[in-house]
Amino acid sequence: MKTVFVKPESAERKWFVIDAEGKILGRVAAKVASIVRGKTKANFTPHQEMGDYVVIVNADKVAVSGRKAQQKMYYRHSGYVGGLKASNFEKLIARHPTQPMENAIKGMLPKGPLGRKLARNAKVYAGAAHPHGAQNPTAIEV
Repeated sequence: MKTVFVKPESAERKWFVIDAEGKILGRVAAKVASIVRGKTKANFTPHQEMGDYVVIVNADKVAVSGRKAQQKMYYRHSGYVGGLKASNFEKLIARHPTQPMENAIKGMLPKGPLGRKLARNAKVYAGAAHPHGAQNPTAIEV
């Protein structure tokens, strides 16, 4: 079996836009991670960046099921002793409206340099406006 290499100039990269208003956080993130990774293409290669770009609008209006808004915790560490900070979904979405969506997408991508590069292909915005209108993104439903 031969390893498939897709030349970067031959890989056609498209732009998509997803409206996350009222949608479940994990379902949107899973769809975005699949598109950004390139799994929706026939010539998918796991070790190359060949996926499409995705613009997510209204990320501040994303929904979570059950009592996750109060119970789901997000952690960060300052690097100092005793520097662990925790906040729940409600507080995080009030302070940084795009952070829960970005964290969910990053968690579904591969770890390492390729995953960090792929995470930059998902553009997350809190409101309905985005600066990527020149790319003519295609609206897709989740």
